Amino acid sequence: MAVKGELAQTRAKNDELIALSKRYPKLMPIASVHPLDDQAAIDELKRLAGLGVKAIKLHPHTQKFDITDPRVRALCKLAGELGVAVLFDNFNIVPGDSQNLFNLAVQLPKTHFVFAHMGGLDFRFWNSLFMARTAKDFFFDNIHFDISATAVLVADSPLEAEFVWTIRNVGIDNVMLGSDYPQLSLKQAVDALEKLDLTAEEKRKIRWDNANRLFGDRRL
Repeated sequence: MAVKGELAQTRAKNDELIALSKRYPKLMPIASVHPLDDQAAIDELKRLAGLGVKAIKLHPHTQKFDITDPRVRALCKLAGELGVAVLFDNFNIVPGDSQNLFNLAVQLPKTHFVFAHMGGLDFRFWNSLFMARTAKDFFFDNIHFDISATAVLVADSPLEAEFVWTIRNVGIDNVMLGSDYPQLSLKQAVDALEKLDLTAEEKRKIRWDNANRLFGDRRL
């Protein structure tokens, strides 16, 4: 994760990920910049897009920035123009994260966002997308989710049925599997997905199809 002001380190880590993806073509590099690095963040994003990077990750709490900061909006807008998706942490560590992320996505309909953890245990908020789609010219289906960590928490719990209901309300085609490694393993994520009361086709979309469609076919 990019650290504010550590520009050389940010570039070196991004280059390391890109090099790794060239060695292992099935891997997709998710790079990072710090939105409060101003023009340097803009320049690095442009460089990454030119190298074929399809996603960057931003973490408001780890990187210590406010989602509503105009510099965040400007960076995300540029990402959309460059065809780069933006992955945000969305575990709702701070109340209001989901609302702020929703507003950001509505303001930037040409940018594809992936909200990690689908709101954590506050996932109920995202059922609002069901209604947002009914408002004319308001929402353009540019919000996607990964269900890392949250799926592990709710599988076999009293919340499981409501979580599955939420996954269907936000749209099966917009949900992807994530691991939240190194805190949790990929096996834990896969096992949790298998426990959820979803159809085999829905699970296949979450495991592979949706990410493959959003980021491009990476099969050899």
